[in-house]
Amino acid sequence: MTLKKHLHEKNRASWNAATPAHNRHKVDQAAFLRGGGSTLFPEELALLGDVRGRTVAHLLCNCGQDSLSLAALGAKVTGVDISDEAIAFARDLSRDSGLVADFERSDVYDWLESSRAAGRTFDLVYASYGALCWLSDLAGFLRGVAAIIEPGGRLVTVEFHPVAAMYDEALERRYPYRGDETVVETSGVGDYVADGGDALSPSGFRRGGDDFDNPYADYTFPFGLGDLVTGCAGSGLLVERLEEYDHANGARLFHALREASGRTWRFAENAPSFPLMFGLVARRTGA
Repeated sequence: MTLKKHLHEKNRASWNAATPAHNRHKVDQAAFLRGGGSTLFPEELALLGDVRGRTVAHLLCNCGQDSLSLAALGAKVTGVDISDEAIAFARDLSRDSGLVADFERSDVYDWLESSRAAGRTFDLVYASYGALCWLSDLAGFLRGVAAIIEPGGRLVTVEFHPVAAMYDEALERRYPYRGDETVVETSGVGDYVADGGDALSPSGFRRGGDDFDNPYADYTFPFGLGDLVTGCAGSGLLVERLEEYDHANGARLFHALREASGRTWRFAENAPSFPLMFGLVARRTGA
């Protein structure tokens, strides 16, 4: 797919508008993290393994809650996001929580290229939960990732499943599974934190201001699991693990889902299900 940076900039505006709306629902996140709280789920912890002393590039990191949760486990974290509002919030959260991580505002493609040119490398590259759909050139992203991973280092992602991305909130099939040069335009990044409630706000959930209407449209780029796996192979990344999960962490993707234990959302027990998330680990091969 062709890189579409003009649409990335439109998404930047949409995320800048949505970010304050999301965080107004979350109660004292700094105190939560300072007190040992974590926003990470068991799936990513299992795939990441022991991160103590590891250098981690957390790409499309949003407001840095997961980045700082990784830092609390002993990782040396650099968070990268295109949103000015998200990075400003992450820096404040780092200061107020006392957890140390670096946060850099950049289009991820620019950041990958400048990091490669500067010889920066990381033990782990991590991206999760609604990150990959914003990449207008998935294969190019994976090549950039491979260039900054230490030999033997890994890419780890836990993501919402592309099958689930075919459906709207009412479970009506509306979007393509994948498609070269396909762009999906919607009315803007919404207030999904209000919909997720406690599941997306482990520090505590505050109701109010749920009438957010984003003035900026957003643009996403559908991909399939085959695109991801083939892109890894073409970039010198050996896929070691590919998991699929029939629940969604944090986000209530569909009205039909019911909140379950562990801040998860699931279909009713007697309802047919399909995968809502996947997890992938790929290791950089060669010297």
